[in-house]
Amino acid sequence: MSFLDKLKSTVSPTTIDDFKSTIGKHAGLARTNRFLIYMRPPSQSILNIDIQNIAITALSGDFKASSLFNDPRDIALLCNRCSLPGRQIQTLDNPHLGFKNSIKHPTGYFNEDIEFEFHLTNDYYMKKMFDKWMGLVINQETYCKNYDSVYTSDITIQQLNQDNTPIYGVELFNAFPITMNAIELSNEGGDSTQKLSIGFTYEDFKPSGGISSTFGGIKNAIGGLFN
Repeated sequence: MSFLDKLKSTVSPTTIDDFKSTIGKHAGLARTNRFLIYMRPPSQSILNIDIQNIAITALSGDFKASSLFNDPRDIALLCNRCSLPGRQIQTLDNPHLGFKNSIKHPTGYFNEDIEFEFHLTNDYYMKKMFDKWMGLVINQETYCKNYDSVYTSDITIQQLNQDNTPIYGVELFNAFPITMNAIELSNEGGDSTQKLSIGFTYEDFKPSGGISSTFGGIKNAIGGLFN
């Protein structure tokens, strides 16, 4: 190999071995199905008193005493899909030196809304929870907006590695749901299960490490048990 080829290989490695070495050096590739969320609705309490659901499950023989307590882990386990939020820098075009080609100057940023998808169980637990949460934002009878503290909550989203150890986290501050997609009912696909998609907006987000995001998420979840 000539000196020029060695130099090119060092500066711009292209072989599969170089790629494998790079992936190994950085602990492997991140997997889409390794994630965890910490979410609680602002009105969540330790007791889950849904009289109609208790009566239905009792009549069907499916009633369990544990269903009377809201477990923050249930929301995490029922989350089928979500995303880490995106952010875009806002810019303003100004002529360079007042008369040359335009260049962009940063003026601020805005955050993208994100969507969560949840599995629906036969007690419609997630649907009822988000019905109530969205009802806290705008009163459907008076059409009045509630205080922010009534309907907002912090949410933590984590990327996990193959050992389910958090490696990256994002904390959403003062988040609340703004869209609930329609639920399709059909006689086709009898083996398919229902899912619910919820769009969230939030005041801001902050990237954090695996450890700090875990502490923040646990604090948020535990706090919901005693509100």
